[in-house]
Amino acid sequence: MLIHPEEILETIHMIKAENFDIRTVTMGINLRDCCHSDIDVLNKNIYNKITGYAKELVRTTEEVQNLYGIPITNKRIAVTPIAIVAESCDTEDYVSIAKTLDRAAEDVGIDFIGGFSALVHKGITPGDMKLINSIPQALASTKKVCSSINVATTKAGINMDAVAMMGHIVKKTAEATKDADGIGCAKLVIFANAPEDNPFMAGAFHGIGEPNCVINVGVSGPGVVNSTVRELKDPDLGEISEAIKKTAFKITRMGEMVGREVSRRLNVDFGVLDLSLAPTPEIGDSVAAILEAMGLETCGTHGTTAALALLNDAVKKGGSMASSYVGGLSGAFIPVSEDAGMIRAVELGALSLDKLEAMTSVCSVGLDMIAIPGDTSAATISAIIADEMAIGMINKKTTAVRLIPAPGKKVGDSVEYGGLLGRAPVMKVSEFSSEKFIARGGRIPAPIQALTN
Repeated sequence: MLIHPEEILETIHMIKAENFDIRTVTMGINLRDCCHSDIDVLNKNIYNKITGYAKELVRTTEEVQNLYGIPITNKRIAVTPIAIVAESCDTEDYVSIAKTLDRAAEDVGIDFIGGFSALVHKGITPGDMKLINSIPQALASTKKVCSSINVATTKAGINMDAVAMMGHIVKKTAEATKDADGIGCAKLVIFANAPEDNPFMAGAFHGIGEPNCVINVGVSGPGVVNSTVRELKDPDLGEISEAIKKTAFKITRMGEMVGREVSRRLNVDFGVLDLSLAPTPEIGDSVAAILEAMGLETCGTHGTTAALALLNDAVKKGGSMASSYVGGLSGAFIPVSEDAGMIRAVELGALSLDKLEAMTSVCSVGLDMIAIPGDTSAATISAIIADEMAIGMINKKTTAVRLIPAPGKKVGDSVEYGGLLGRAPVMKVSEFSSEKFIARGGRIPAPIQALTN
């Protein structure tokens, strides 16, 4: 790949002044060959395989970071969904497996490990049930383990029994980690159409169609895009789109270079480049700020969904020109607690849960890192999940929910998590009940567009 001197100077400016980084290098590891009926043997197999494959991951990413001068913020691992790996194991719960994952993550020096997961969009097996019931204690007793449950797809519809169950699991996870404002829920995401190659937490897992070991890279650059839009001189919306596309191309090109070098040095496959504008609590590193740079007084006002649609589309178009393997989620994230502009919009009263739901129809993920009152019922949480799953199912896109019913907190309070997780103002939910609807259970059928064969 030919790099011109002008590009080097431009990259230095992006890093120094616009918060550009490679958000994550994530190693995906297949654990299906670790299966065993004895829980102790299974845990030993899992630990040995993860530490064997990932022992050089951190050192190698740091070498590549130093080589190119581009910050790599997180080093992560994603594994085969544990509900699949542990299905044949003779044990009542999978908490010990979560602890094994946590110990392996600690020993290889990574930031997070994803894959304490189950895929239940069409039904729930005994192994899935054991994993789901283990989530509260697993996330309360580990630091680096992340969990995800896929409850809906466009092809299968929405498993409402799983949705109802996950409302209770979210509540139990918040209670199990109440001493830390329910932080366990920040490591739990419920999906529709979950991708198999997502490098971002908490939703990362190593899909069954993936290689034995693979490197996926997640690139983030909302600060760079924000700066680009603000430098334009009275542009129309088409000119804004074109400028974002060009910027996304540059960001993706750098991420591709880093990802391929890491995979080459580790002698494993290069998987995908996930071009996602993932914000941080840092001022200027905000997706909301990009929308406001387009002309909105504040994120959440009328026009926000249209502006976000423009942004998401332009990011995908620009990124897809720079890499043959753009995948994962790719687009714009709108996690409330992790975006200073989103936090400000909520506190101003401009951004509500209903508006966020509308925005998820055109962004990359969904209702992400949103704190709600601690006394919110499990049925209401399930109903919020169901709404978001319906958006994903009907629109043939990935959507997700990461809600935090903050114990003891009410609307107007906030919870502090620090680091990339940031600060979450507690948002209002509807006071009206959805309990009868959720209690009906069953499966919402797949839409007619599922019949594409």
